[in-house]
Amino acid sequence: MTSDSSDPAKPIGPGQPPGSPADMRRRDGMAPEQPEQEVDPASLDTDEDDEARLPDVPDESVDAVAEAPLAIGRAAIEHAVRHAPTSPGVYRMMNAARDVLYVGKAKNVRKRLSSYARPTGQVMRIARMIAATATVEIVSTATETEALLLEANLIKQLRPRFNVQLRDDKSFPYILITGDHWAPQLLKHRGAQSRPGRYFGPFASAGAVGRTITALQRAFLVRSCTDSFFESRTRPCLLYQIKRCAGPCTGEIDFPGYTALVREATDFLSGRSRAVKEDLARAMEQASADLAFERAALYRDRLAALSAIQSQQGINPRTVEEADVFAIHQEGGYFCVEVFFFRTGQNWGNRAYFPRAEKSFTPEEVLGSFLAQFYDDKPPPGLILLSHRIEESDLLAHALSIKAGCKVLVSTPQRGEKKELVAHALTNAREALGRKLADTATQSRLLQGLAAVLGLPQPPQRVEVYDNSHIQGANAVGAMIVAGPEGFLKNQYRKFNIKSESLTPGDDYAMMREVLERRFKRLLTQKAADPRAAAEQDAAPQWPDIVIIDGGLGQLNAARGVVDALGLSRVSLMAVAKGPDRDAGRETLFLPDRPAIKLEPRDPVLYFIQRLRDEAHRFVIGSHRKLRRKDIREAGLQEVPGIGPARKRALLHHFGTLKEIERASLADLGKVPGISAESARRIFDFFHARPA
Repeated sequence: MTSDSSDPAKPIGPGQPPGSPADMRRRDGMAPEQPEQEVDPASLDTDEDDEARLPDVPDESVDAVAEAPLAIGRAAIEHAVRHAPTSPGVYRMMNAARDVLYVGKAKNVRKRLSSYARPTGQVMRIARMIAATATVEIVSTATETEALLLEANLIKQLRPRFNVQLRDDKSFPYILITGDHWAPQLLKHRGAQSRPGRYFGPFASAGAVGRTITALQRAFLVRSCTDSFFESRTRPCLLYQIKRCAGPCTGEIDFPGYTALVREATDFLSGRSRAVKEDLARAMEQASADLAFERAALYRDRLAALSAIQSQQGINPRTVEEADVFAIHQEGGYFCVEVFFFRTGQNWGNRAYFPRAEKSFTPEEVLGSFLAQFYDDKPPPGLILLSHRIEESDLLAHALSIKAGCKVLVSTPQRGEKKELVAHALTNAREALGRKLADTATQSRLLQGLAAVLGLPQPPQRVEVYDNSHIQGANAVGAMIVAGPEGFLKNQYRKFNIKSESLTPGDDYAMMREVLERRFKRLLTQKAADPRAAAEQDAAPQWPDIVIIDGGLGQLNAARGVVDALGLSRVSLMAVAKGPDRDAGRETLFLPDRPAIKLEPRDPVLYFIQRLRDEAHRFVIGSHRKLRRKDIREAGLQEVPGIGPARKRALLHHFGTLKEIERASLADLGKVPGISAESARRIFDFFHARPA
């Protein structure tokens, strides 16, 4: 695949200096890292080769186009056409500030760019993009396949304003059986597969991996503890006692016996599950014949664990060893793509995606664009089954074959078991989209109810909720969560580390003022730098219609002071105070210049406000605990009062790592030699203190 380092970008446009490949990403600007999410709506780009299929963004007004005359943009594009190659490549349209507006690919770059320079026939959204274009950069590729791969990579990295992207930052989890220790470990793994061992996956969710690992522990007794914990053991841990580990750390099983267990686990995950179960059944019968009933019961329990794994997997194919199945359903202007993962003849879960695309897109176009970006950072299987035939299936198959290093087949089956798998996925896509539409309708009604309660002129399109967390002022952190008509927008959550030296520790009002000042000053700066970008860069509006504060009248007044000082008259405010004894359903709503409101305990709008408040609380507590854990691990046990060097050594010798000490229960801490009941309570309270 041709990249920027091997095929330099060619800046083409009036008055533009040559750009170097090294500063390409810095110059274009990367989007900030986003928090993890369970399911986030994805948006896709569909750029074809022979005819100009231009990017789709929300329609804009004619007045907006007049701000940047079309003639300037056309001149820049016409200049680029004169120097553009007639070979395959990827082009990037950029504005005067060197921000990337759009990334596209073409079999013939010159022909593609010429379509943008036409004096007439452009729809309004394309005219806006052309008007904002000041220069065009081109990366030539050796083949059309390389252009497809590079385009998908750049769209995900640069997040151009006029492209629509698959915004799914979560990597899929795998199961790893390590290969760098004499007693291999069984664990969940995300990210780069750099550690030696065997990787099995992908799985659709972390929950599916966790359930599978738990069943594998019961079936094969392979350890899951860390190497440092393993090396420090002098007696078997609790997992050995509950028959989820063979105890290799203390010699409860010898090396050949443990190696056999690991081999059986590897065989099972590699698709040889029937042979493994047959061997266990024979061993159980032999133990029963030898009157070794305890050993026979152990084999029985292991067989039951294997059956539990396969029953959780639902539909398992008979003739498909390895495949990903994609099915797309369109209804009510929405799309849903359901993905099923089959590995080693077993169903390893499924996940639903909801691409955001214009109604004019066909399911085939959306699915083709989805696939190109889906496999940008994921290894493809040997077979990809689709519910709809996409136009560039051969090109995509060739590109994925290059990426995987082996032949990849993209197929739309018409009969047999493969057709049944696709039909099953399509049914799930239809049901998932139905649930999504129902949730969206419910969310819209709740936003309408919130507007009626608060006296807003229209239902809010963006709701921001703020909360702070700290322990006596230490590790103070603020957080913002965002909700809209489609639910929680987790990719727009933000956290704020509060480090102002002028703050009095524990001053919640000052913390809230700092968070809001930083948030809105950044918005004002973005608006001043590029008013169009602030309005266009995402489907969700960047300015909130309503800001909700977790707190009472004092918190509301602190927020109001910030809003008034910055001149933000259009931002509505509300504070949510907990009821007496923190009872849910008895909250008081504080609004500026209005009497406090108490809603009926069963009011759906009150439940909605509670959900918003609780989500902000969950997010800020999680952020605080991560920050606190980091500080604790950096400081070790030195910060725990009453824990000297001798007790510290005893704790580390018993538990192995600081992380295991943090996880330990009060009873486990009390079993450590030299740790009294009072010391155990002090250690436990230090690690589990509840933040404010």
